[in-house]
Amino acid sequence: MSTLRAQLRHEVSTTLRNSEQLLLTLIIPVMLLVFFSLVDVLPTDTKDPVDFLAPGILGLAVMSSAMVSLGIGTGFERTYKVLKRLGTTPLGRTRLIVAKIVSVIVVELVQFAVLVPVAYALGWRPSAPNWFGAVAGVVVGTVAFAGIGLSLAGRLRGEINLAAQNGLYLILLLLGGMVIPFAKLPGAISAVAKALPSGALADVLRETLAHGGVRPGTSWLILTGWAIAAPIAASRLFRWE
Repeated sequence: MSTLRAQLRHEVSTTLRNSEQLLLTLIIPVMLLVFFSLVDVLPTDTKDPVDFLAPGILGLAVMSSAMVSLGIGTGFERTYKVLKRLGTTPLGRTRLIVAKIVSVIVVELVQFAVLVPVAYALGWRPSAPNWFGAVAGVVVGTVAFAGIGLSLAGRLRGEINLAAQNGLYLILLLLGGMVIPFAKLPGAISAVAKALPSGALADVLRETLAHGGVRPGTSWLILTGWAIAAPIAASRLFRWE
């Protein structure tokens, strides 16, 4: 357990010290939430923009930590053969994976501890929120995005993986229903957006926190499907060196 705790401390501290990962995981979500809540330029169709944005930005935070931060960090560790060396130490591969998963959860707790109070300060007042359902959605979403991030990290070289993770992040942010409603997207793009894990997670969080989901039942199925398929893909595609 001492080796696991040491690796967990290393994973969390590395994430918090890395300026690029900190920007993605915390600063960008806070900036988007504050800016678009105060500057009413998005077609949110809600009385207060923050009512639409808050659940979507919480989903964005999950994507930032579980996919981009985890994927980029793991990709560079793989490129520099850090994973290969750690896998042969007393830590072992199983505890290394556990440490990475737990570190993502710790970072998400920090994100939510910042984002939720900021949303409330901006006037977000969710109606009878189902926090248990929201937490379940976050867990399923974390598994899905971690699988996607590790699928890329386990195959691509560090620099290419960095570009791929950031590019995919931008696509999922713009098309995933996190800041722009599905109804405001062109028909074909809207259909694709609803099938993306980002769109499904945002819809699940809007339903559980504000009863504003477009099709919550279908979104749960899509998100669960990604949470099953992505880790399977990662396990088959991932190479330790």
